[in-house]
Amino acid sequence: MPVTRFAPSPTGLLHLGHAFAAGFAYQAAAGGRFLIRLEDIDQTRARPEYETAIFEDLAWLGLQWEQPARKQSEHFDDYRAALAKLEAMGLLYPCFCTRRDIAHAGQAPQGPDGPLYPGTCRVHSIHEREDRIASGVPYALRLDVEKAIQQAGSTLLWSDLDHGEFVATPAVFGDVVVARKETPASYHLSVVVDDALQGITLVTRGEDLLPATHLHRLLQHLLDLPVPQYRHHRLIVDEEGRRLAKRDNARSIQSLRESGWTAPQMWQAVGLAINE
Repeated sequence: MPVTRFAPSPTGLLHLGHAFAAGFAYQAAAGGRFLIRLEDIDQTRARPEYETAIFEDLAWLGLQWEQPARKQSEHFDDYRAALAKLEAMGLLYPCFCTRRDIAHAGQAPQGPDGPLYPGTCRVHSIHEREDRIASGVPYALRLDVEKAIQQAGSTLLWSDLDHGEFVATPAVFGDVVVARKETPASYHLSVVVDDALQGITLVTRGEDLLPATHLHRLLQHLLDLPVPQYRHHRLIVDEEGRRLAKRDNARSIQSLRESGWTAPQMWQAVGLAINE
């Protein structure tokens, strides 16, 4: 029995791309369970009005999901527990570099999330780290990816229902941030914790996130979490082939339905047959 989820962030209005992602997960859960998760861990950007709009849009589209929806902001202790486990394994280190510092560090190789972190703070001594933290210097927590791979000690596999089996290559991300002062967990950490706690057996999401699954597979291994199956789907793009963004209000679900669109029209526009 498949268990899928749609996990939007309440930082803007949903658009046609979100409609497709939600409908795709809904169809994939046929005969199983379809869950909603609000990824509102970044409380500096999440807004209650967008949360309300998400539920209104999904209900208008005719989707039904299990109640209650999980809200990340209500489960910070889950992420702290995961961080504590990684810390106990000696895999985390504080990074005091700003984005400007990293940008000025030279021509770093490019990874899926941008320039790879050059490891500036990885070599700091324990005393230097403690002194900086005590002085109040802002910092993020990074995962020592090479050390984590060595600790994993085995080939990690994951599978996509459309693309087949993969050997995980998390090193392409470098030492990723797993938590910041204002957010107790990054997307990469929170998503693997949430999927495990919600019992997700099939993760459906855009093909742009396929590279991230290599890193997620490593985190699942380190945290002793189950490994779901994956299905990375196509993206909905505009006339110029660009991925839709929340800032494009003209294509928001709310705007289109207020202009007279019906739910069947919207499903037709994204190429899905829902509730027919």
